[in-house]
Amino acid sequence: MTSATRMGVLALLWGSGFLWIKISLNEGLTPGWITFSRCVLGAAVLLALAYGAGQRLPRDRATWGRLVIAAFFCNALPFLLFSVGEQTLDSGVAGVLNATTPLWSLLIGLLLGTERPLRATRLAGFALGFAGVLLIFAPWSHGSGLLSWGALALLGASASYAVAFAYMARHLTGRGTAPLALSAAQLLTATGLSVPALAAGGTATVTWAGVLAVVVLGVLATGLTFHLNYRMIAEEGPTAAATVGYLLPVVSVALGALILDEPLTVRVVAGMAVVLVGVGLTRSGTRRPMAGPGAAKPPEVTEPPEATDLSEAAEMSEAAELSETTDLPR
Repeated sequence: MTSATRMGVLALLWGSGFLWIKISLNEGLTPGWITFSRCVLGAAVLLALAYGAGQRLPRDRATWGRLVIAAFFCNALPFLLFSVGEQTLDSGVAGVLNATTPLWSLLIGLLLGTERPLRATRLAGFALGFAGVLLIFAPWSHGSGLLSWGALALLGASASYAVAFAYMARHLTGRGTAPLALSAAQLLTATGLSVPALAAGGTATVTWAGVLAVVVLGVLATGLTFHLNYRMIAEEGPTAAATVGYLLPVVSVALGALILDEPLTVRVVAGMAVVLVGVGLTRSGTRRPMAGPGAAKPPEVTEPPEATDLSEAAEMSEAAELSETTDLPR
């Protein structure tokens, strides 16, 4: 699967997750049960894929310790916050606010010194993407909507993803552990971390539509999506993976309008177009960032060397510009 295809599939599956969360909430499930269920189902999918590929779960304590941190910031916390946020906000809005993930990721990279000063093209792309998000959401027409607890929960989830991307790139991916097994282990860990959330919220009658929605959420929008996301981080770096967040408003707003009758105006369509242009600019203007502290040098190989990357996909030198690969810090 090419990078562009993986990015498109990931955006479609990930973006549809907001729809399935909303349906699950409307059909009686609590945020805690949605979080726990999608972790269990996603882990089951990845365990099956890992078993079929002959991959084993990690056995060393150090890896499992790192998985606890990754599972908290990439799964347990954001899954819960998205469900909490969608109790009061539309699924399309959830996708829009999730699109701030690349901005959080970029900010983290600049603060840690792992991101070089941006070229004008990339800077314009990020600014344009954020402008498209604002155009879709139009906070000036919603009063204090951006300051609501639901919006803050969604923004917190997006920031949590950015932290997770950077941590996973530095401490998990590219360390010799089979990716399917590592993904399964992380969702297993997230399942344990999400158990306390089951006690929160009241009880309600759950319909079969709610059960089906959470199954799709767990199997497709969590299990398969999480594996594709791991591949994206490993091959292109956390900022490139986080850029998928800019595509989520397009998917979430469109699905929300088609299935849940959420508002779809000319302004929203124009905003989605602006977002797509911004994504194209951020990806076309990439260059090799600075390696963070403790980053290992790429191993000597006979083919063009791989670049060390904490925050984005590496672009090879002019002599090897047609052979772009990524080797994350070990």
